[in-house]
Amino acid sequence: MSKRAVDAVFQALFILSDLRFLLRETAPGHDLDEAQQKRAATSIAKVKRQIAIIEEELVR
Repeated sequence: MSKRAVDAVFQALFILSDLRFLLRETAPGHDLDEAQQKRAATSIAKVKRQIAIIEEELVR
């Protein structure tokens, strides 16, 4: 596994931790306001980019 892939794994985990924190803030109902929904969407997009890097590095 390349350094780039390893870095992507760690970045994805950090981003998921941020998303987990957001969900803890909104527990127990997880009713996100507009700003929180935007944060969640941004985090999900960032995780997807990291996963794409991981897939690219592992398949080549």
